[in-house]
Amino acid sequence: MGVIDALRSHGLEPDFIAGSSSGAIVGALAAADHPTETMLEFFQRASPFRLSAVTVRKAGILDTGKVVASFREYFPEDSFEALRIRLFLAATDIVNARLRIFESGPLIPAILASCSMPMVFTPTEIDGRWYVDGGVLNNFPIEPLRGRCDVVLGHYASPLRRVHREDIDGVLAVSERALEVGMHFTSKQKFHECDVLLRCPELNRYGLFDTRHHGEIFELGKRTTLAAMDSIKQALDAVA
Repeated sequence: MGVIDALRSHGLEPDFIAGSSSGAIVGALAAADHPTETMLEFFQRASPFRLSAVTVRKAGILDTGKVVASFREYFPEDSFEALRIRLFLAATDIVNARLRIFESGPLIPAILASCSMPMVFTPTEIDGRWYVDGGVLNNFPIEPLRGRCDVVLGHYASPLRRVHREDIDGVLAVSERALEVGMHFTSKQKFHECDVLLRCPELNRYGLFDTRHHGEIFELGKRTTLAAMDSIKQALDAVA
């Protein structure tokens, strides 16, 4: 959100957005042209990480199906085609071990599929297939942008944290760490494809499930982008 806000403050809007996991939510909100205030409100009011979404006897702690109604407040048309910016969302077909990029049709199921983190959220069913977090296979989905963009701006928001053995003291902590490690090493292999890559090491102070510091994280993203604005404009000028 901070990246989008900083770009907008300089009159810049992307033509395409590709996202995975929480980036799918932010990407969709941006593609729907929601102002920054509304995007922040979403995470404060409609975040999937809510006790009301807790489930029992299902393949996850939180039931993605229970948050659909709150998503509809922000995506009333529920369609990729209704978005102002072309959007690509990555999700993992957990049964068939395949990556899928959603880019058309119903939007909300695709968003939920992309951020359905295993063991935390129940898988999202679409057309008879079960999908979980896109980050399992592709947390940096640059592939849909290849050949479409003259300038690619990447934002990697999952820096690998330094941890100690005693920090990994439970099932959720081990699962979170395993996902972090996998996402980091697969993502960094594609960093060289970005014309400008934004990374904020300070984000490693926050865990994947941190829902209390949206404002702080937003400001970090904004400051990181503003600091790189000259490089972004230079990259754009080079292809003008």
